[in-house]
This record gives sequence, structure tokens and C-alpha cells, in this order.
Amino acid sequence: MSQENENMLFIVLVSCVATIGGFLFGFDSGVINGTVDGLKIAFNSDNFGTGFNVASMLLGCAAGALFAGRLADKFGRRTILIAASILFIVSAWGSGIASSSMQFIVFRILGGLAVGAASVMAPAYISEIAPARIRGRLTTIQQIAIIGGLFSAFVSNYLLANYAGMSTAILWMDYEAWRWMFWIELIPAVLFFVLLLFIPESPRYLVITKHLDSAKAVLVKLYGQAVGETKLKEIEASLAADHQPTFSDLISKTTGKVRKIVWVGIGLATFQQLVGINVVFYYGAVLWQAVGFSESDALLINIISGAVSIAACIITMALIDRVGRKPFLMLGSIGMTVTLGLMVYAFASADFDANGNLDLGSLGTLALVSANAYVFFFNMSWGPVMWVMLGEMFPNQIRGSGLAVAGLSQWLANFAITMTFPIMLASIGLAGAYGFYAACALISIFFVLYFVHETKGTELEDMIG
Repeated sequence: MSQENENMLFIVLVSCVATIGGFLFGFDSGVINGTVDGLKIAFNSDNFGTGFNVASMLLGCAAGALFAGRLADKFGRRTILIAASILFIVSAWGSGIASSSMQFIVFRILGGLAVGAASVMAPAYISEIAPARIRGRLTTIQQIAIIGGLFSAFVSNYLLANYAGMSTAILWMDYEAWRWMFWIELIPAVLFFVLLLFIPESPRYLVITKHLDSAKAVLVKLYGQAVGETKLKEIEASLAADHQPTFSDLISKTTGKVRKIVWVGIGLATFQQLVGINVVFYYGAVLWQAVGFSESDALLINIISGAVSIAACIITMALIDRVGRKPFLMLGSIGMTVTLGLMVYAFASADFDANGNLDLGSLGTLALVSANAYVFFFNMSWGPVMWVMLGEMFPNQIRGSGLAVAGLSQWLANFAITMTFPIMLASIGLAGAYGFYAACALISIFFVLYFVHETKGTELEDMIG
């Protein structure tokens, strides 16, 4: 494809607006990390109740991911992102003002709908407007935005808790610091809503819905007159023999079975969660307090992890369109298996102090370094690359439905891992929990080796499934 008349600045700016959804995805996921103690006290919840308060958002995420793909086929990618931005605003306000556990859960589920929708729509939208040669880099911005959101939530939580004295102390206007942690999210949520009003709809969606003049206008603005018109014909040709997308398209007409590409998408989405990454993000403060760090130190460690994550994503963004997707996944799986194994060793070898907490002693450094190395490997590989592949691996006809099913699988796995961690912590301990995550990382090596195929540089119209 000719690059001569590409409007690269416009392509990058539009992609960055879409990834604010990723930033909010990360912020909404990470903000809960500093509020766990406040939730326990405010709602008088036990281990199971706390786990559900934290994990409740993920039920909304699963529903949001499932329905966003199909609704986006009907109403448009941009329209669904705008709806998600409104839900982010409602959830941020409501989560902070909630006076009961039930109210809190309702508002967190609404936020989950937004996160689930943004998680699948932002990478899909970017993949549908970006040139194939830089699609990986632009879609990787989504993961940087997610980590940026997590990092911002950790910094915000740390500063607010420090200023108030602790997360459960009164901060401003007679509200506790943990409530303000949620309200800070209103700033990026409102910004997301406003900026979405100024970006175009996905040209591939416009072709699917027969708005050819609008599709041509967007493509010409993205790629220039000649390339835009050629691309329009290619998209039309790829969809010519097809019908309005439905979930039944996921079934192969020749075999009568679910298409193999759908199972690969489900596998990618599920393994990304089974390695336990969100335990670090959602329960990081709880984890490090459990091994002897203070609340302030635990929140500071979260900030370090966030910075490491951003550095890892930047490396991937620089290299993914040259190296490819599969090598990053393989390196990440191997790296996570080793680093999780080291964490298991540290936790299994630790003693207990008088309060019943793990005392890592000289192994504290090993655990801390291994945890951050694990975070680095994840965010150099499965973190961004899974979203890149889901956004581009499905053929045009099944992209919305394929993303919906894969996104549902991702969030259900996320819910299961998040919900079970407090229970695992209380029953089989940190070593047992992280031993399970290490085993999943090991299995993911073989999954990548035998089932994942490279998509680097392939035009979306040429994807087969």
C-alpha cells in the first residue's frame, strides 16, 4: 500500500483517542487495589464478600465484551465507545458515593460493562483504521494506555492515602480517601466522551452497513484519494459474498463445528488471565502487606510495577511489527513460567511471624524482583500482543462476533482468578496460588507453539479463519 498520501498524524491521533478507553480500563481495574481496606470497613465484608466487591466489575466486563462486538456490528464501533464513556462516568461517581455493598456492586458492574466494551472495541477500531505495516504498534498503544491507567490509579491511590494518612481516613468534604480514589476517574472519563465526538466511524463498519460514501470519505482522509478508493474496493470485495454478521458465522459451513480461529482466540484470551496477572494488579497492596510491607510501601511497590509495565510495552511497540506476534508470546510464556516459579519458591520457603503473616526474610528481595520481572514479561508479551491479535486475527465477517466470544472468555477467566484469590490465599497460601499460575504459564508455551499463527503485516481483508 502506498504511503505517500497517508495522513499519519490523523491516524495516530484517532488511535490515541480510542485508547483512552484502554486508559479507563486500566484505571478502573487498578483503582480497586487501594480501596480494599475501605470496602471491608464500610461494608463490613468477609473474605468472600471482599472478593465479590473486587470481582463484581468483571461480571459487567464479561457482558460488555460479549455484547459490544455484536452491538458494534449493528450500531458502529464509535457509537459503542461513546456509550462506554458514559458508563465510565456513571460508575466512577456511583462507586465513590455508594452507601451499601449492593449499591457499590451495581455501579461497579456498570463500570464493568464500559471496561468490557472498551477492551474489545478500542483494539478492533484501531486495527480497522490503521495500515497493516504499523497496525501492531498502534494497537499496542492500547496496552500502554491500560498500564498507564493502572499506573495512574496506583499513583493517585498512593498520594490520596498518604495525604489523608490512610485509605480509610476522611479526606475532603467528610468523605474517606478511598471514595475520592474512584472520583478521580471522572476527569479522564469526561475527556474520553468529549474527544470521541470528533473521531470518524470505522470504514469497515460503514461498508458492512452500506454507507459507502461515508466509508470512502473516511478512507480517503486516512490514506489519500488513490489508496482510499482502492481500499474501499478491497473491503467491498471481502464482504461481497457475505451477509450481515451474526454469531452463527462462527460455525464453519463445511464442518458444522466452531471455526478453529475462534478456539485460538478463546485460548489466547483465557491464558492471558490464567497466568494470574490481575492478582498482582487488583490485590497488589494486599499481597505485599501479607508478606510484611506497610500499606504505604505496598502502594509504592504497585507504582514501581506500573512503571516496569510501561517500559515493557514500549519495547513491544517498537519491535512488534518487525519481530512479529508469536515470538513475543513465546518469550513471555517462558519468562513468566520462570519468574512465577521463583515467587513460588520464595513464598514456600518463608516463615510466619507472630501475627500469622509470611516473613520472607532474605527471600524478600527475590520475591520482589521476581514479581517485577514477571510483570515485565507479561507486559512485553501477553498483555499487549493478545489484544493486537484479537483485533486483527479474525476475518472481516466474524470480527465482531469473534471478539465478543473471546472477550467474554477473557473476562470470565479474569473473574474466576480474581474471585478465587482471597479464598486460595486463606486455604493453600501464596505458594499454592502462584504455583497454579506458574503451571498455566507453562501450558501456554505449548499452546503458542502449536496453535498460534503469525499475523504480522497481513491485511485484514486477507485474514482467513
